[in-house]
Amino acid sequence: MPCERKPMRFDHSEGHTEVCFDDSGKFIVTCGNDGDVRIFEGLDDDDPRFISVGEKAYSLAVKNGKLVTAGSSNTVQIHTFPDGDPDGILTRFTTNATHVAFNSSGSRVAAGSSDFMVKVVEVSDSSQQKTLRGHEAPVLSVTFDPKDDFLASAGCDGAVVVWNIEEQTQVISWPLLQKTNDVSNAKSLCRLAWQPGTGKFLAVPVETEVRLYLRGSWDHVSTLSDDQLTQPVNVVAWSPCGQFLAAGGVGGSLTVWDVDSKLCVERQKHEKGFTVCGLAWHPSGGQIAYTDTEGCLGLLDGLSASTSTTKQAPTKTAAKDYDDLFDDDDDRLMDEGLSDTNSPVKKPAAADDDEDDDDFLVPATGRVRNREAILDDDNSRDTGSLRLAQDKFGDDEDSRSGVVPAAALPAPSRPVYDGPLPTPPQKAFQPGSTPAHLTHRFMMWNSVGIVRGYNDEQDNAIDVEFHDTAVHHTMHLTNSLGHTVADLSQQAVLLACPSTDELASKLQCLHFSSWDTNKEWMVDLPAGEDVRALCLGQGWAAVATSSLMLRLFSIGGVQRELFSLPGPVVCMAGHGEQLLIVYHRATGFDGDQALGVQLLQLGRRKRQLINGEPLPLSRRSYLSWLGFTAEGTPCFVDSEGVVRMLNRSLGNTWTPVCNTRETCKSKSDHYWVVGVHESPQQLRCIPCKGSRYPPTLPRPAVAILPFKLPLCQTATEKGQMEEQFWRSVLFHSHYSFLSSSGYETDEHGQSQSQKEQQELLMKMFALSCKLEREFRCVELAELMTQNVVTLAIRYASRSRRMALAQRLNEVALEKASQIQEEEEEEEEEEPEYSRRTSGFDQSEVAAGHYCSRRNQEEEEEREEELRVEEDGQEMEAEESAETRKRVNPFAKDAVSPVTPSLTPVGRAGRANPFKVLGSGKPSAPSGQPRASNILDSMTSSRKLGPLSGSSGKPNKGPVLKPLAPRPKTKTQSTLLQMTGTKAANKKSQENVDPPADQQKQADVPPPSSPADNTENKRPKTGFQLWLEDNRKSILADDPDLEETDVIKEAMGRFRMLSAEERLSWTERAKGQTGDADLKKRKRAEGGGGGGGENGQTEADENSAKKKKSLDPSSKLSAFAFNKD
Repeated sequence: MPCERKPMRFDHSEGHTEVCFDDSGKFIVTCGNDGDVRIFEGLDDDDPRFISVGEKAYSLAVKNGKLVTAGSSNTVQIHTFPDGDPDGILTRFTTNATHVAFNSSGSRVAAGSSDFMVKVVEVSDSSQQKTLRGHEAPVLSVTFDPKDDFLASAGCDGAVVVWNIEEQTQVISWPLLQKTNDVSNAKSLCRLAWQPGTGKFLAVPVETEVRLYLRGSWDHVSTLSDDQLTQPVNVVAWSPCGQFLAAGGVGGSLTVWDVDSKLCVERQKHEKGFTVCGLAWHPSGGQIAYTDTEGCLGLLDGLSASTSTTKQAPTKTAAKDYDDLFDDDDDRLMDEGLSDTNSPVKKPAAADDDEDDDDFLVPATGRVRNREAILDDDNSRDTGSLRLAQDKFGDDEDSRSGVVPAAALPAPSRPVYDGPLPTPPQKAFQPGSTPAHLTHRFMMWNSVGIVRGYNDEQDNAIDVEFHDTAVHHTMHLTNSLGHTVADLSQQAVLLACPSTDELASKLQCLHFSSWDTNKEWMVDLPAGEDVRALCLGQGWAAVATSSLMLRLFSIGGVQRELFSLPGPVVCMAGHGEQLLIVYHRATGFDGDQALGVQLLQLGRRKRQLINGEPLPLSRRSYLSWLGFTAEGTPCFVDSEGVVRMLNRSLGNTWTPVCNTRETCKSKSDHYWVVGVHESPQQLRCIPCKGSRYPPTLPRPAVAILPFKLPLCQTATEKGQMEEQFWRSVLFHSHYSFLSSSGYETDEHGQSQSQKEQQELLMKMFALSCKLEREFRCVELAELMTQNVVTLAIRYASRSRRMALAQRLNEVALEKASQIQEEEEEEEEEEPEYSRRTSGFDQSEVAAGHYCSRRNQEEEEEREEELRVEEDGQEMEAEESAETRKRVNPFAKDAVSPVTPSLTPVGRAGRANPFKVLGSGKPSAPSGQPRASNILDSMTSSRKLGPLSGSSGKPNKGPVLKPLAPRPKTKTQSTLLQMTGTKAANKKSQENVDPPADQQKQADVPPPSSPADNTENKRPKTGFQLWLEDNRKSILADDPDLEETDVIKEAMGRFRMLSAEERLSWTERAKGQTGDADLKKRKRAEGGGGGGGENGQTEADENSAKKKKSLDPSSKLSAFAFNKD
């Protein structure tokens, strides 16, 4: 039974804590010594609901939408769940209630108390109570028999008693426990548990083992123990299936037994060795929630109550991906630093202009509550101090003229300046750090780990904790030099301290990934030069100093390039070969900061990507975080909570992607950003209630916020899809940068992102069609790939929008020519390209689609096989095929293997209909009707490329193999004769020219309809012959019928004929087809060259028909246009 122990999270204040799941397993409910009940939607819920039930809460139970709590108010209260509305008091005791439990149906509640009594109360009517007296000391725990006949209880008198509920009498009593005088002094809470379902066994924790007593006989039948258990078992809990039993011990042990085999199937240890005092199984049996005596909540994930444990794998993987990135087993560092006895007392927080009036007393955890008011020394002036300056300057003219800094007051003799005032420049800071004047602070929190600094009377040290302990173990460093700035990477820890009167500013690097024994180096900066900012990259370190200098070092300590900065540095960030620098480019006015940004690439080819461009901040804000996404895209956050990301595809502009203030509940709440991910799209940050920075203790929980571009009208369907599309484009643009920089990219992720974008474009296209915005449809088509444009043309044709389809056809032709030009350029530059792409069609690679040509050829082979098989089918197959075409001409059947879908990489996208376009060869005869020109001019060249350009490809043979004399006409013919070119195709494949009289007949179009034009180019089916004979009678019945309605009516009448009549019409059609084929064979045997120019013209036309008919999409498009 493999399982994963999730990192503990702070829940309640120190003391006894209990936990349970609700019936659905959606919520984790806890209570603790602070008197609160907290309701979590998962372990990572950073904003749980809470219900205050008193000064202390000792126990709780949830069932059927009811929450029952036992508290220090000598009462058992009931609340609604999960709303938390008070629902009255179930019962009272003369002293504290110690434990509560529901029965299996939720109709009764049992409660034990320190006044030696156990009460059983009806939830629906609290006046119906049963009191069980017999314990001689406070009651430790109670539990119901699943069948509701018995109740078991344990007490400090050492007795475990089984009661008959109805008779209110003791059935049996076992003296199993050590006697104590109070629950707080008991060595074990002795939480009893009855096996769910049958209630066969009662589990009783006794010392370091768990005893099982058989229901009815009450015999001790089994003992569950483990050699690893050296301290008393505190609490036990059954799995929902009743097969496993979990136990939590005093020393932090967590053990799970298989009751049938009596084997221990899981052993876990509390990460800090605290006593486990609460235990609950998830209703699914896959998780165990537990709490300790320090008020923390933990979770064992990946448990399975069945023989197969694979169903928990996704949850386990997700936990590793998201939770373990910032939480690991090194949480023991939380215990270091301030102990509980040394913690300062609560003190009032100073008032702040930008915080709400609801800010009240908060515990001081070494963090200054209102750092804006601390301006006594120069070190305390950090980024937050700008708030005070902005408030001094005010937002309007009145406040600006009334409150100004003393230094800015003009002399009385001079004229008063009434313009905008200069903004104090933002102090340099380290992204991911809290202010330097705090005694306990984060010196760095990034995707690699956490660097904490402690500077108090007891200790001056630095702790380095890694999220992934495989990188390095936790380090504890003595901070004798007084380091104030730090950075952390996968290779090293970089520290720096300011200069003093005696010592120079020092740079210290702990290169823990070095393969030699000397893993530390130190550099003294020149006199008068202090470190202002630093960062680490892949194999390099950068330091910005007070003398407007930036110094580069190798990771091993070799001094590299140095250059001057245009202004005082604000902060820096590094990722791989990229170095991002933000500095003051000028003095800001009216509360704004004038910052500039430089982006350098420090690889083999060193270059400057961004040269001193202004950094766009929100009005009256300052920079609060700077860094890179996990994929290497620069981004930053300002003090207004706006997250901006570099858009490389739009000329290195900055796009706002999130506003963290929108999710804050109070004006004084903030989010402290620690990381950004593009795939998946996640903003990792720490919620800070009433502050801008989190305290070091307790360990802050990381929350994940979604991204959202601030587009207009995102509440509408159109706005939502537009936001999703452009966000997808922005967040997947890093693929092109990584590939151009020589990095390997995830082709699957890239193709999935392109698929997602094309699906959104197709949805927006369909919505615009629905709203009759055809010009907008063409604009959307400009953003599509050529294969999706083909789908859009079919959609427009099916929607009877011929003008739109014609416009889209022009867009498709333009895209095809662009792709061909790109192919030619790529072939000239990279002659080995086709070999490297391993069979990928080059035009499709250029279009962003990796579709194997082999799949296309296999489909064409299957198509030809279908043609041969259909030759022998009877008239019933013809009728079913015609029915399918009539109902949905775009359905996937034998006629059209192309399936229109929103997926760009589908059957419609596996071949390039524009392969050899622009080669100078006509794609369709000019004499064809307009209905087939729109798409056939585009699709007729689809097979021309493989036939003329791919010489020497033997796998194209099946496409050209000759077919049987009886072609597909019987089952593939549609009512509009759009597959008329199919017969010509078969003639050309047999290299036979049609007889002269038939050619003449095809050259003279009959005046009836465009459908008849195609009809005369190939033999007729039985239904067509019948339709010619009966057309007048149909029109006589209803002369107002259009052509399509006439055909539908004719189909219905033809189906009503008997099988013999239909077969006779079919035989007549076959006879005509056989005569025509015989004439063709005779002419071919006699030599095809005697026809002169006329014969040559026939051959050319048949060749064009052959090339066009190889594309099944031309049939579909012609049908769509002829339908009107």
